[in-house]
Amino acid sequence: MKLEGFGLFVDDMAVMVRFYRDVLGFAIKEAEDTSNVFLEKDGTLFLLYRKRDFEQMTNHVYSYCSGINGHFEIALGVENYAAVDRTYAEVIKAGATGIMEPTTEPWGQRTCYIADPEGNLIEIGSFNKE
Repeated sequence: MKLEGFGLFVDDMAVMVRFYRDVLGFAIKEAEDTSNVFLEKDGTLFLLYRKRDFEQMTNHVYSYCSGINGHFEIALGVENYAAVDRTYAEVIKAGATGIMEPTTEPWGQRTCYIADPEGNLIEIGSFNKE
């Protein structure tokens, strides 16, 4: 098997598409008014599924995390430490929720965390000082 992408179950499709497209730079691959929307980032397929539509399609009801949640993270890499700081400031200004400001960890990574509009965690980091 080959990993081609991953999906995120969402409540408000329009808000989430705008965030991932406009704030994080994901490319949208189809209209945003469908029950699932395909986006792409650096060759990885990223799918947004509207929760109620997915439940109807699969004929199951699921439990979901709410608020800021630690169910998983999306990790985005940038070129160096300065880019971590710059990107964090840019995405916060554009509407992301700050979770952890840029910090250099003992293992040599400069990293920070934000949350998307539905509380999913996103890491932005780099192992390159320069």
